[in-house]
Amino acid sequence: MSPAPPPDDSRRPPGPSRRRLLQAAGGGVLAATAGVGIYAWRAQQLPRTAEPSGGRRPLVDPADQSFLQVIAHADDGLYFMNPELEQSIRGGARSVTVCLTGGEADGHNVSRRATDPAGVPRNRPAFARARTNGLRAAHAVMATGDPAAPWDVSVISLLPGFEAELHTLRAAPHHQLIFLELVESRAVWQARAVSLRGLWLGATDTLPTLRPAGTPVRRQYHYTRDQLTHTLVAVLDRVRPTVVRTLDPNATHSRKRPPASPDRDPRLTGLRYYDHQDHTASAYFAQAALAAHQGSTRYRPAVVEHYLGYESGVLPNDVDLSTARRKAGLLSVYGWADHRRCADPAGCGDRKVGGTALYGASGSWTRSTRLRAPGSNAWIRPAADGRLAAFAVLGGTAYCWTETRPGSGTFGGPAPVGGELLQGQIHVVRRPDGALQLFAARTVLPGRNAAHRRELVTAAQRGTDGDGRPLFPRWESLGSPDADPVRSLEIGFPAAVATPDGTVHVFVRTWDGSIAHRSGPGGAYWSLWERLEGPVGTLKASPQVVDGLDACVDSDGLIHLVAPSTGTVHHWVSKEPGELPRPAAATGLPQPGGPVSVVPLAGGAVRVAYRRSVTAQVLLAERQRLIGGWRLSAQCAPVGGHGRVAAAPVGSGDRMVLAARDDAGDVRMAMAQDAPKPWQTGRVPHSAAAGVAQDAVGRAVVAVLGTDGRLYTSRQTSVGQGALFRPWQGHAEAAGRRIRRETT
Repeated sequence: MSPAPPPDDSRRPPGPSRRRLLQAAGGGVLAATAGVGIYAWRAQQLPRTAEPSGGRRPLVDPADQSFLQVIAHADDGLYFMNPELEQSIRGGARSVTVCLTGGEADGHNVSRRATDPAGVPRNRPAFARARTNGLRAAHAVMATGDPAAPWDVSVISLLPGFEAELHTLRAAPHHQLIFLELVESRAVWQARAVSLRGLWLGATDTLPTLRPAGTPVRRQYHYTRDQLTHTLVAVLDRVRPTVVRTLDPNATHSRKRPPASPDRDPRLTGLRYYDHQDHTASAYFAQAALAAHQGSTRYRPAVVEHYLGYESGVLPNDVDLSTARRKAGLLSVYGWADHRRCADPAGCGDRKVGGTALYGASGSWTRSTRLRAPGSNAWIRPAADGRLAAFAVLGGTAYCWTETRPGSGTFGGPAPVGGELLQGQIHVVRRPDGALQLFAARTVLPGRNAAHRRELVTAAQRGTDGDGRPLFPRWESLGSPDADPVRSLEIGFPAAVATPDGTVHVFVRTWDGSIAHRSGPGGAYWSLWERLEGPVGTLKASPQVVDGLDACVDSDGLIHLVAPSTGTVHHWVSKEPGELPRPAAATGLPQPGGPVSVVPLAGGAVRVAYRRSVTAQVLLAERQRLIGGWRLSAQCAPVGGHGRVAAAPVGSGDRMVLAARDDAGDVRMAMAQDAPKPWQTGRVPHSAAAGVAQDAVGRAVVAVLGTDGRLYTSRQTSVGQGALFRPWQGHAEAAGRRIRRETT
């Protein structure tokens, strides 16, 4: 992240363990070989009930996890990937962060509160080094609690003929930072040929490095687009991550025009976006490297998570104050707000950030953490024979775990079911004949005969294999409601339903913030993309809907579609069975802080579950068909966290199961009827949104995709509102070599 730009307001709403980790094969990135102290900081002490995981120790083994973060600037992970970044570091797994640029900006390392900023000289190599020092201190705090913990600095060659800096935390050598030191764009929105974006678009053939003050790297280098991609592939080959975190490859455009640029290359022209151009381009390079790596690796495929950058600052704040303060505290360490000594004349941190992260110009970034993919409320569903089938994206491909028999609680697999460069979570529809249909979003990277774009895809079940697992012979492109490739990069993630007559409807957020749909009888013979009418009470035909849709069919056969915006929850509903949903009356519900989930209840009623902005508290609201209006029906006990609240009906009446992430990154689940039962906790580090369903016996089931790439589930001990959840159970992982570890 570069220094905070002026706000773009066009959307703004009113016990230690010790481990020895293997040295990675070949040269380059080295894993830790010394004992590591694992610290047990938690964001806050939250009220806990029975813990289905069987205690406070996480179920996922740190030795089976490895995390790779790809960022553009030194502070990007601290602003946009926390609290998950710190939680994974504290968990004891290997963590490597690659920073692509030096973040030298204008070279002016001065506080926004400085009384005499002109008295501080501009020095880009020194500022780049100061930002490195600040990042090391913040990561040392996350890993050991001590900002002064020493680092070992060396030179690494990831590509023949190129050098980069490798920093290894001495007290926790499984924790490393890599700095490629490329020149940054030095502008948030102004087009620059000499930038990551210019390199990606071909406006420049090479991008130079800028050697920070005191670097052990011996000279300046010039990277081509392919060389930068291959460098990241080399990191992936050595780290063998189970989770890859990047910035946002699908930035949302602003209504404002981009500032004029002296660079006239037509490839640089285009829209202005909310995010920093370096953030977006860094995510493109990460995607290209992942595509190359996933096609050749023999190791387990990785979970990939993309985090919003500056756009999070113009959306409702979605983390609670405790989490925001912790993020701000780490950013203050990075920003040298404590005036500590580090014995480096270049400086000990980024004074542009220090002391301003919570209430300054960048405060809205600190108060939010959002994934580009909002998560699916429908990735675990019963197959025709009653067995639950769970789907996840690993390495850009869809995988399926299937219960060994209905209600057994044991899942076999995962079996690959195809797909390429899929993003986010799978949305699964169960058609009236019991067959399953999958929906996902995918990226098409630019190539000789392909434009860079995104599209929706679907795969319909065609029978089962010899073990009764569903088969999906092929994926079909549904295209994009925005045919222009550049606009298609902004489409959202699908929500879909099947009506009693067998017609399948899929909905998605469009480039202009409206909702588009396609329909197909039996999940085939699709109609053309059309836009739904905008909600009642809006002056625009295309309101600024935020991604995070969900849909359901009620007991009367009517389709309900819900979507968050920067102000409230919007609702569409069919007038009659078989019709498309139309805008319903304004809900009047509180401002959402993320995706909205909807479930059908008895008598044509529906219920939504979502987080309130600012507090992250889980809210439940109901709409009775005869009454027609929405009412806030319950508020769950605060547990913090962010992201989608998974919800599904269980049994008859209005009983349902909820699952959500809490401030510690754990899973919280509860049964809810008139009022929610107390939360139960599962200590399973996981990716994206939990999944919930009812099994063949009638028990509620909660599922998550662990950060080791395995499926984990917990189910009720018996049928009923008051039944507790069993201990969590891990299931088989995707084929491929495990990350090898040596332990002491």
